[in-house]
Amino acid sequence: MMSTQEQRNVREEQQKQEKQGETAAEALRQVHSTRAHSAYDRAVAACRYAGVGQDAAEVVPKDPVGRAANALRLSADSLAALAASAPDPAADARCARNAAATAALAAQVAAARDDGPASASALHAALAASRAAAAAAGGSARGQDASLNAGAEEAERHAVAMARAAGWV
Repeated sequence: MMSTQEQRNVREEQQKQEKQGETAAEALRQVHSTRAHSAYDRAVAACRYAGVGQDAAEVVPKDPVGRAANALRLSADSLAALAASAPDPAADARCARNAAATAALAAQVAAARDDGPASASALHAALAASRAAAAAAGGSARGQDASLNAGAEEAERHAVAMARAAGWV
């Protein structure tokens, strides 16, 4: 039988471990949230460049413009849910992945309006950022793999730079 002091020590250690887990989840939330907001901002800018407004959103999109507008709406809802929920690395990474996919879709629409080399580079960077975000959200680590998260962050920074070079941002 454990003494009262031993029981207290065990409880304190458990609380310490729980606190560390919460701190790690909060840190991951910040990483994924920052990337998600950046991708969403890229998507909004690319849509604006292409003349796509949220009013073009359709429940069942029939063309790339409708799909991009609808994806913007869904990403905005996802970001709002992210802000209102408790940190969950897997869900947070999926939100960032979805925002990156939205940005890739928006980049396709923007690149279709301007077939120059800067737009092509921005489109390729957006697709790469979407793939990197998908890799970070997937697999067994589900949003917790530091290497995959770093790769997704770097791909997002590159996509922002290419979107800026194309004049989308």
